[in-house]
Amino acid sequence: MPDFSPTEYAVPGFVALVLIEMIWAWRRNPRAYEPKDTLTSLAFGLGSTVAGLLFGGLFFALYLFVWEFRAFDIGWAWWAWIACFVLDDLKYYWVHRFGHRVRWFWASHVNHHSSQHYNLSTALRQTWTGFLTLGFAFALPLVLLGFHPAMIAICGGFNLIYQFWIHTEAIDRMPRWFEAVMNTPSHHRVHHATNPRYLDRNYAGVFIVWDKMFGTFEPEVKDEKIRYGIVKQLGSFNLLWAVFHEWIGIAQDMWRAPWKHKLSYLLREPGWTHDGSRQTSDEIRAAWLERASVASGRKPVAEENPIAGEAEAA
Repeated sequence: MPDFSPTEYAVPGFVALVLIEMIWAWRRNPRAYEPKDTLTSLAFGLGSTVAGLLFGGLFFALYLFVWEFRAFDIGWAWWAWIACFVLDDLKYYWVHRFGHRVRWFWASHVNHHSSQHYNLSTALRQTWTGFLTLGFAFALPLVLLGFHPAMIAICGGFNLIYQFWIHTEAIDRMPRWFEAVMNTPSHHRVHHATNPRYLDRNYAGVFIVWDKMFGTFEPEVKDEKIRYGIVKQLGSFNLLWAVFHEWIGIAQDMWRAPWKHKLSYLLREPGWTHDGSRQTSDEIRAAWLERASVASGRKPVAEENPIAGEAEAA
């Protein structure tokens, strides 16, 4: 990320808020923090910052090159900032959705979901290997449209800053009008849950309206306790294993698989196997719906928008 990224200036605020939440957790929810888990999250944050410094400049240079072929000169007017922020958030929705739908993307994004705790330090679990997924390509349409790469980088930075505060259990619900439009702690707790009803839902960065538009929204249910993490939990605080375990899992699966299935272990949804030995999120959710329907005496009803993806495949 270029030097003008606002996220770097927000780091002292992040640290202060984590300390405040720790005090809250000590008094109200002692299980919200676990020392080894928090240290792992902090190490993730440090490593992702280093990775950003190493590769961010390269991507920015690429954007500047592509910008020379822009369709329009949008400029720096106030309305351009608003348009860029909204379109960048739409871009984030699709990058995030691919991060759960395609195992190659998931291998990088799984880092963010690997904690079984949900607190502000969890927000710092950012990938070290995002450059391998080529997710930066999702921003190229904005560059070609005419938004300057610096504007896109700044809007993306503020997008990430917004997402920090929603990683908490200290806030229950925001006002109804805010919950209807914006991403909130309640909406994002759903996204980090492993409960079958919640898998692969609420991909939004800032505006939850994208999930409502594209059929991936799920509200938080008060009477169901959320279980955080990934479908197959890490079971370890080893930092290097946490960072690279899914890449290792992909390599192992591709090595063992028949030739005609090798690429599927890279490009299909997490949890997919050619022999059905593991389950995708779709399959986990479908089985849960079947059980719920049988328990209630109703015939199972297929969902209108099945989304594949969050099941851990390692």
